[in-house]
Order: sequence, then C-alpha cells, then structure tokens
Amino acid sequence: MARLTRQRLARRTPLRFSTQTLLLQLGVVALVVLLTSAVHVWLTYDRLGREAENQALTLARTVASDPQVRAEVQQISALPGTPPAAELVNGPLMAAAEGARTRTGALFVVITDETGLRLAHPDAERLGERVSTDPSEALAGKEVTTRNTGTLGPSAGAKVPVFAPDSGTVVGEVSVGYSTETIGQSLARDVVPIVLTAAGALLVGVSASFLLRRRLQRLTLGLEPEEISTLVHDQVAVLQGVDDGVIGIAADGRISVFNAAAQRLLGQPDLTGTPWADAAVPAQLIALTRADAAEGDAVELLAGGRVLVASARKALHGREDLGWVVMLRDRTELQQLTRQLDAVGTMSTALRAQRHEFANQLHTIAGFMSIGQHQQARDYLARLAATGPLKFPVDQAELLQDPYLQAFLGAKGVEADERGVTLRLGPETLVRGQVTEPQEVTTVLGNLIDNAVNAAVAGSAPDRWVEVEVLDGPGTGAGGGTLHIVVGDSGDGLPAAGAGSGADAVFEEGFTTSERPVRAGAGHGLGLALARQLARRRGGDVRVLDPGSPGGPGAVFMATLPGTTVPPAAAPQGTAPNTAAPSETKPNERDIDV
Repeated sequence: MARLTRQRLARRTPLRFSTQTLLLQLGVVALVVLLTSAVHVWLTYDRLGREAENQALTLARTVASDPQVRAEVQQISALPGTPPAAELVNGPLMAAAEGARTRTGALFVVITDETGLRLAHPDAERLGERVSTDPSEALAGKEVTTRNTGTLGPSAGAKVPVFAPDSGTVVGEVSVGYSTETIGQSLARDVVPIVLTAAGALLVGVSASFLLRRRLQRLTLGLEPEEISTLVHDQVAVLQGVDDGVIGIAADGRISVFNAAAQRLLGQPDLTGTPWADAAVPAQLIALTRADAAEGDAVELLAGGRVLVASARKALHGREDLGWVVMLRDRTELQQLTRQLDAVGTMSTALRAQRHEFANQLHTIAGFMSIGQHQQARDYLARLAATGPLKFPVDQAELLQDPYLQAFLGAKGVEADERGVTLRLGPETLVRGQVTEPQEVTTVLGNLIDNAVNAAVAGSAPDRWVEVEVLDGPGTGAGGGTLHIVVGDSGDGLPAAGAGSGADAVFEEGFTTSERPVRAGAGHGLGLALARQLARRRGGDVRVLDPGSPGGPGAVFMATLPGTTVPPAAAPQGTAPNTAAPSETKPNERDIDV
C-alpha cells in the first residue's frame, strides 16, 4: 500500500508543478489586467484633459490674434481707467468672446487688459473685476495651459497674451476653459469599452495560461525543476571539462558560450554576452561565421603564440536557426613534434646515405685486398682518412660549438641539398655556448631556413644557396645569452607587398609568396608570424634586414632570441660542446654526428 502511494505521488509530481505554474500565471494575468485597466482609465482621463487644454489653447490663440480684439484691448489699456460694465457688455470684445464660446462649447472665454481686469466674461456682473486665476505668465508674454477652479467651476484651459497691433507689447490676455465635468462625461462613455477590453484580456490570458501549461509539460518532458537543474550542471561540467575551445554564437549575433578552454587558447576573459562582430578575437574566426563562408572548413591561425585550428558549423533545430558553434583545437605541440620528426627523418636519410657510402668503400677495399693490390688499398684508405666517408652537407659547420645546432643544421643541409640548394654558414658565425631552448630555436631557425630554401628554389639565379650566420652573445639579464640569427638566400627577394616600408606585411598571418593554391588549414602563411611571436614573447624580434632584389641576392632576415643559450661552463654535464678551435677540427669531424 505504501509503495502504491509513493508511485501515485511520483506520478503527480509533474502535475503539481504545472498546476502551481498555472495558478501563478492566472494570478499574474489577473493582476496585470487590473493594473492595465486602471492605468488605461487614468491615461484616458489625462488624454481627455490634454485634448481640452489643446483645444482651449487653440481657441485662445484664435481670439487673441483677432485684429479687432487686439485693437480694442490696446485702446482700452491706453485709457487711464476701465470702461464701466454697461459699456463693456455691449462692446465688441464681449461680442467676440461670447461668439467664440457659443460656437465651440467652451465653459468661458475671458479677455482682460494689461492689469488682469476682465473686459469680457460670460457673467456680466464680473466685468471690470480682476480674474480669479493668476494672469501674470500670460501678461509676461507666455502661453500656458492650466487646470484649476475658477468662478465658473473646475476647468482645463489656456491663457494666451494679447499683443498690440503695431508692436510686441502685451496689452492683455485671453483665458479659455472647458469644464472638467464634460471630461468626466467623456470618460464615462469610454469606461464600458475599457471594461470589455479588460474582460477579453483576462479571458485570453487564462486560455493562454492553459496552453502554456501544456506546452511546458511537452517541452520539459515531464521533468521536475531539480532534474532540469541537474542536466544543466552536467552540461556545464562537460563543456568546461573538454580541452577544445567552444564558442557559441546565438542567432542574435551575441556570444552565448565561451568555455574555459577558449579563454585559455585565445588569451581572453569570458566574452559571454559580447557581440560577436565586436569581440576581441582573431578576424579569421569572425570570417568563419559569415553568410558566404563555407561551413566546416578548418583554418589555422595564431593566437597568443599558439597555432590553432578553427572550424565553424551552423546550429539548427529543425528549421530554427540557433546560430553558430566555433571549435578551437591547439596544434602547437603537434607542429613542434612534426618539425622534430622531419629533422629526425632528414637525419635518418643522411645516415642511410652514409651507410651506403661506407658499404661501397668497404667493398672497394675488399676488392683491392682480394686481388692482392695492397698498395692501392693503402692509398685508398689514406684518401678516405683525408676527406671523410661522406661530406657534411653544411659548409663551415666547424664554426658551431653546439652539437644541437650542428645536428639540426646538418639535417636542414641534407634537405636543402636534395632540392638543389647549398646550405652554408657565414664567416661571422660563432657559437660557443649551449642552446637551452631547442624547441623555440628550432621553430624560428627552421622557419627562416625553410622560407629561404623555398625562395632559392623559386629564384632565377643559377647558383642556389642559403647562408646562415649564427652568433651567441651575453644576455641582458639573468635569463641566459642571446642568440642572433641572420638568414639570406639567392632568391628574387620579397614581392612589392613585403618590401620597403611594408616589410612587416610578410609577418602577417596568411602571407605567402607561393603561387600555387594551397589547401585551407595547411599551415601556409603562419611560419614567419609564429617565429616573430615566439621571439617577441622572449623580448627579441624577427625582422627584415634587406628585402632583396629580382635576380638575387634575395631577402635577408634577422632573428634575436634572448635567453636561449648558456656559456660552456654552465652547460649541463654530458652535453658539453666541442671546445676545439676551428683550425684544429679534423676533416672527418665534419661528417654527420648523431
């Protein structure tokens, strides 16, 4: 029995919630209808009063602008006293005022002189007396509307000055009023429609409340508020727990979701509620959500020293447009790993070539020995000892004391040699310290060399080369020494958009000199921008020293990387650089060293 009772209560829980919601809605609808009806009545009364004031003002202006009235008031105001009441009753001012009052149904039309004494009034006994309401503002030249109670009862009226015909001098004023009892009668006629409107609104509100109750049950699937709250908490936990950045743009163009990963990747605070078009995000992200953008295309961009892959998709529910969802993924570590794997692959290729060369040389020596040509075998070995089994593909590599730079530039030399480009070190190269930030040095140096090799291959000069000068110097603080890198090539230099005063254009995201179409999101046009961001983040820079010229030599880039080296004495044990002088380096020490 108890179990059955609990089941019944469980089934009734959504009904109780919806019933409470219905009762609350009915109460709100009733309260709103009553308040709006009361406000409607008040506004109607106020509107009728303003209409009476405006009508009185119009009539007062008409009477005050009548030439005969102006002339008569000026003539009377010029007299030392006021004419007797018997003369005023039969005068032109009384006729004009009474005629206007009769035609318009006004409560009164009163004309006074410059002192406020009545020259025309519906009650002849009041002629020659001072008006019961203050005429000072009208006599000062101002038009005013009033609601007050005079000798004829409460009224809504207006006061207008009367000016002399031949000057702007105020010689009197005209007061016009309409009875507020007439306004009350008009309001009484409007109350019936108001009541009927209120009753209709109440009926519509009750019907809408019942329909809303049914829709609420259908939309919430019969869930209780606690269950809905749990679902929201779960959604927030999932949204904030993923590593990918998620940005939601509502249909009205405002950011509705900006999770913690998006804040971290873009280096921005929570931008929820900000208009998407004005948000402090890269322009490439905003371009993804334009109407003419291809949905689903991924683009690479730089933000805060990170390489991000962004994509956008339209959010639809049936035919309802819910806006856009932008996804951000961090590819910085993947690109660094890819660059390192490329270097390792290049080194392995060089090692395979070296092994093949060694095998050929051993076969040659074995052949000499098998045929008894011992002297020729000794001469062959002497030549090998003098030249080395496989020449290192970077000229003057002995100027580098750091084994990491030797290995990296060696790998780049092999890669450049395969493309018909000679990679050499400049005569000013001298590195005596130890590289402490290999990843950042690899990114900056590798991008500069790759761009230079591409430029040399695309150049018109028959002799294709890339020259690198690396020099380490003391640091300005406690963060280590500074590595200076200069890279030049034999290409045709920078295009007009990247030369001269616009040299910084080559560091903009998406800038590329390649004439071939590239796939969206392939990473083209990001190398120099990323290199400059990394250098500037360390307090250095990457800049163009010489834009080059057509036919060669090509552009010259310089990078400064503070805090990336330490002196030889401070190098970690087991990684001490070679301290031999360049002149003491043996020939076979220029072979590839792993």
